Formats: sequence, C-alpha cells, structure tokens
Amino acid sequence: MVRVLVLGATGRLGGMLRRYWVSPEIEPLWQARQGHDPGAGDWVVFDPRTDPLALAEACAAVDVVLDLAGPVPGPGRAVSSFAAIPPLARAVAHGVRAAGGRSLLWASSAAVYGARARCGEDDPLAPLSDYGRAKQAGEAALAGVPGACALRIGNVAGADALLSGAHPGVAVTLDRFADGTTPLRSYLGPKTLAETLFQLVIRAAEAPLPPVLNLSGPGPGVAMGDLLEAAGIRWQPRPAPEAALPEVVLDTARLTALVPLSPEAGTARRIVAEWRADQAALGEGRP
Repeated sequence: MVRVLVLGATGRLGGMLRRYWVSPEIEPLWQARQGHDPGAGDWVVFDPRTDPLALAEACAAVDVVLDLAGPVPGPGRAVSSFAAIPPLARAVAHGVRAAGGRSLLWASSAAVYGARARCGEDDPLAPLSDYGRAKQAGEAALAGVPGACALRIGNVAGADALLSGAHPGVAVTLDRFADGTTPLRSYLGPKTLAETLFQLVIRAAEAPLPPVLNLSGPGPGVAMGDLLEAAGIRWQPRPAPEAALPEVVLDTARLTALVPLSPEAGTARRIVAEWRADQAALGEGRP
C-alpha cells in the first residue's frame, strides 16, 4: 500500500480525489488548514507555510507527497494572492527534504507556457499572467529536490471558468475566430484526473517521475464551443479579440507513456459526462 500526503485537500481538485480515491492500493493522508472542517478520513490540520515541523512530520509519515495547495484564478481572487505560491512551494520542498526520500508531485499549471499553441515539457516558458509567473517560480523552487515532479495541469472540468461559471438561463459568451472556430484547449474530466493522479502516485512510490509532466486529456484538445454544446449550455459568440489564443494544447506523450489514457478521455462527450457525474456526487453531499 502506498501512503500519500495530499496537501490542499479541501480545494476543488482535492475534493475530486476524495470522491474517487477508494482503493486498498493507496492510503491518503488529507491535509487541511485551521478553520476548515476536514470531514471523514485520515486528516492532519496545519498550515504548511507557518508550521514547518507539522509539515515535516506529515511528509515523514508517507511515501509520496502530492501538493495541490495554493490560490488559483477565479472571480474575486486578488492577483496579489498569487505571491504566496513560490514561498509555499519552497516550504513544501524543505519539508520533503527534511523527511528524506519522499517523492513530491507539485501542481503547476499550463499557464507557465504562455501563448504557445502546442506545449511540450521541454519548451521554453513564457507565462503571460501573474498566476503563470508564480507557478514558474514555484517550479524553480523544486530544483534540487530528489524525486520532485512539477505537474503542468491543463483545464479540469469542474475547476474551470467555462463549465463551472455557467448559470442556468444565462448564455455564456465565448470568443469565436474568423474561421468560425472557438478556442481549442487541453481538458480532462474529474474522474480521469483522479485516476491519472492515482496511477502517478503509485509510480512515484516505485521510482522517480520525470521532473516535469504535462497532465491533461489525450488527443488534439477540445473546442470550448463543443464542450458547451455537449453540456447543453446556451452560448453566444463574440468576435475574438486580437490577443485571444486560438489554441493552447498540452503534449501528453510523456504522460501516456506512464499512464495509458483512453482516447475518449479527451473528447467533449466524456469530459462533460465526468463533470455531470461529479456534480451529482457533490449534490449528494459527497465531499
């Protein structure tokens, strides 16, 4: 059995893992900060930024550390909050070093690539946003940490602005380019995310993962208009501004060599089906 510490377990991605990680192969230790109601399961409650001793002890109790903690873009999120990402990454890197011999999977973002259309792990980074620059600095904080892997995660249905931001009866406004297409992006559904991270944790306990790994659905990406159509969400087009990016697609060849993914996992139909199932689970009160 692989023991894994999940930092940031009360966030959106952490919630997805808690709904799908039910297996005798893995024993999660979920982390929350003070002020959160942890709920069921094995939990530790501390702030990684201010309690290095608790962090080191939690790291020492497991085989793998999966760090999902930190602010993410969203309505009402102050840009200044992203300044917390690099010091948090440094704190976790220090905790893993203090524990000795633990693999670290750190949640980075596709935002580090910037305006690149096709994004491979070895491509130069040129983030356009404060969030992307903070994630790039967080990756730099992992340098020299044995067994550390930065996971550059694409869009996750249920943790994105497109599907999660839709409101009943209100049409979504979406960029449409001169050729009639809508933005093409890398996406994956909640269940695929959880299953892929599950397999990566198992592998990381056996041998180090690559230092950088794109994490998203396989294939050529999915048009955002197709996602809305598959979800039955009404939308209206607007002419794409000059700065709009027609496509940002992650190369997942390195990922699929480690964790085989069904081609269906990158399609609008599968992504929306997983999103709907996860929303239903939330409606049933599953954490």
